[in-house]
Amino acid sequence: MDDSIDRALDAVGPRLKRLRQQRETTLTALAEQTGISASTLSRLEAGLRRPTLEQLLPLARAYGVTLDELVDAPPTGDPRVTLRPLACRDGSTIIPLTRRPGGIQAYKFVLPAGEAEPEPRTHEGHDWVYVLNGTLRLVLGEHDLVLRPGEAAEFDTRTPHWFGATSAGPVEFLSLVGRQGERAHVRVTSSPEP
Repeated sequence: MDDSIDRALDAVGPRLKRLRQQRETTLTALAEQTGISASTLSRLEAGLRRPTLEQLLPLARAYGVTLDELVDAPPTGDPRVTLRPLACRDGSTIIPLTRRPGGIQAYKFVLPAGEAEPEPRTHEGHDWVYVLNGTLRLVLGEHDLVLRPGEAAEFDTRTPHWFGATSAGPVEFLSLVGRQGERAHVRVTSSPEP
């Protein structure tokens, strides 16, 4: 185990005791609230027992602190994503906005102005697009749609689809793509029209 993690876990006992005393609660009351026996809580506070994640989670909830605060975890690395635009032969630019492997991926697309001939394609998954600037032409199955800034579309990518800019100018849009993409969206049912 990493030395910094060992040190953080060793220092949890006094922090647990200080939090309990600040909240003016007893070991018995804390035991009732967390489901951890009073004797185990006493050993944790005295540093005679190292806490497990199953013990730390209810303690963090009881004290109203994050797990990181409870164990005084070191700060994490820089969360910013390094944006490395990818230039395509057709003049478009794709900017990956996520860096984790698998799951849903987020991209920013910048497509040049034009009146390209649509070439719809299909693939497994789900897609969601949101227009930032310009006008996006979306051919989706039998539909030929125009989306303006602030408009979004969501669809199963097994439906033939194609994106393009209009002759009015370039378009910038965000896209979430993934096989399980539907989990990233809030689903609502439309209310019947009066």
